[in-house]
Amino acid sequence: MTTRIVSANIALTLDGRYSGPGGPADAGAIVRYATTETARNHLTRIHENATTAVLGRRNAEGFLGFWPTVAADENADPRDRSYAKWLVDTEKVVLSSTLTEAPWERTRLANAPTADVITELKATGAGEILVNSSASVIQALLAADLLDRLYLLICPEIAGGGARLFEDGLPGTAWALTRQETGELGEIATVYDRVR
Repeated sequence: MTTRIVSANIALTLDGRYSGPGGPADAGAIVRYATTETARNHLTRIHENATTAVLGRRNAEGFLGFWPTVAADENADPRDRSYAKWLVDTEKVVLSSTLTEAPWERTRLANAPTADVITELKATGAGEILVNSSASVIQALLAADLLDRLYLLICPEIAGGGARLFEDGLPGTAWALTRQETGELGEIATVYDRVR
């Protein structure tokens, strides 16, 4: 049996939110930090060992409208372009109970419990499985204790409302800080590995 690392990346505000009070599309407290040198270097680390991307439906559809254009843009930051090319070219699994057709090439749909899909992926293939900024998928994996690594970009703002990543009811777990880099705007790129 193969054992693959399951990692997840997401940007959070100081009050633990991945979106603001305006709803899922409200990234006002996060967006200015996503293009810093620290954030772009963090983005490179996130995908360098990953061979499978896992996305929720909303992110898969949103990413489709953005990242392929970055991959084709010769003037884009090379780190953004590298990530975009990786995302376009890698195997993708989109978790959805509503989609009937895969929104990307090299993509398969999975209409099954998140833990079951990840357990199946862990048993096959090689390389890291990256859950790509999809909070609902990350939350399900935290609940099932199936995440091995968390890539967090902490943005120095308090959103004051919006969805939180770490909700009450998650099982208690321990994490070791394996990398930390602070950017010029006060953003902190961290990597935490699950202590088992």
